[in-house]
Amino acid sequence: MRKMFTALAAASALALGACQSPEADRVEDQAEAQADAIDAQADAMPEGPAKEAMEDKADAVEAAGEEKANAMDDNGEIAPSEVGADPAKK
Repeated sequence: MRKMFTALAAASALALGACQSPEADRVEDQAEAQADAIDAQADAMPEGPAKEAMEDKADAVEAAGEEKANAMDDNGEIAPSEVGADPAKK
């Protein structure tokens, strides 16, 4: 299940990556790198609640990075996809 979530998140990140500002991309990339490091630590642990907690922490770090990147674009940064992309605003 976790691998499916990771694959879906990666596909979503690729689709959304082109929509973000370079600064937001850097923030998201840093969070992903940190999450990957935490995930690597979890992979080295034996199965159990501690491993699951580490995996949950990695997911939370990655999600927080995505939210921060989205907030950066929503708070003054204009992503390329937001320039005239919404037909309802015309």
